[in-house]
Amino acid sequence: MASTCIQIIEGNPHLRSLLSWHLQQAGYRVNQSADMLRAKETFQTAQPNLVIMETDLSDGSGLELCHWLQQRGRPLIMILSAKSGEPDVVAGLQAGADDYLKKPFGMQEFLARVEALTRRNRKITAPVSLTYGDLNIDLVQRRVRFKEQFIDLTPQEFSLIYVLTQAEGSPLSRADLLRRAWPDAIDNPRTVDTHVLSLRKKIEADPRQPSVIQTVRNVGYRLNIERLHTNNGHHPVGVGPVSAIKAVG
Repeated sequence: MASTCIQIIEGNPHLRSLLSWHLQQAGYRVNQSADMLRAKETFQTAQPNLVIMETDLSDGSGLELCHWLQQRGRPLIMILSAKSGEPDVVAGLQAGADDYLKKPFGMQEFLARVEALTRRNRKITAPVSLTYGDLNIDLVQRRVRFKEQFIDLTPQEFSLIYVLTQAEGSPLSRADLLRRAWPDAIDNPRTVDTHVLSLRKKIEADPRQPSVIQTVRNVGYRLNIERLHTNNGHHPVGVGPVSAIKAVG
């Protein structure tokens, strides 16, 4: 149990603190978030095994967040909600929740449900793949599929595109990319430009006018997440017949 990490997403600070305290007393590691924006940031960093969340968040729908979580590792999800109607419960479960606990609830029942969920999946592992629209990253075999085509990437290129996806569309400086993608590399930010150029040739329809890996002036680069979710019918440049080609050294 000590290795199980739980993220609580709850707008009520008193309830959030109370749940966190009881879970910590039970031996779990706990992270707290008050809204959807902070929840996404915390999830990317902590990679929790179980997410406990309410459905009515100040900056978005909890059901929408459920769908977002399903694309990023499929953690166990427990919904806490004052909406107790059957349609609400069904909607929560269909959105990806593993359990639905109606408010108000007793602490003993809450802890028992948490234990049941974590017991169901004791051998929880890290996500094996990440999917962003047309882009799929296999973290186990270290290979990338773009628009249903497997792309031949070097280890450096694989690390680069993985770090860009983790930024969720936010721009990263060359120094940040260098530090995150190749922490043991020579401290030369221009190395990033070389690998970006090579990567663009493999996934951009027109590398001279990149739409997937964008340059952010005076900052660095960002992955255009919105573009990945738009099926424009183009195929990546330099990709031949479909074949599983790993990133090799």
